[in-house]
Amino acid sequence: MSHPAAGELSSAERAFMINATEIDILPGVRGDLKEPLASAGPTELAEILLPLIDRGWIEVSRLVPWTAPGGELGFQPGPSLPRDEVPALLADTGQWEYPDDGEWLGRLTLVLTPVGRRIPR
Repeated sequence: MSHPAAGELSSAERAFMINATEIDILPGVRGDLKEPLASAGPTELAEILLPLIDRGWIEVSRLVPWTAPGGELGFQPGPSLPRDEVPALLADTGQWEYPDDGEWLGRLTLVLTPVGRRIPR
């Protein structure tokens, strides 16, 4: 399987690939997008993300609790969500905004797959 060179990804695709390395929640991608996409709605953003998922480069999961070896509490990506559930989740405007209460547990996050990790960003 050949992989695209970094220059073959659009800046928006690169933004999603970068976000998938950061263990940030989904709205974090807006910081890597240029306008007008940084302010775009779920439909426009999902149109960029879903093909990356379908290529097998990115998976969507929810953040779950994690405890560091030193006892500090944090988060990590949970199991990948089934592909057929992802479009409805991405259609939810709230998933694209940081939560008002600051609670990240259970929020959507992007994760690079093993194939996605080999693609230059």
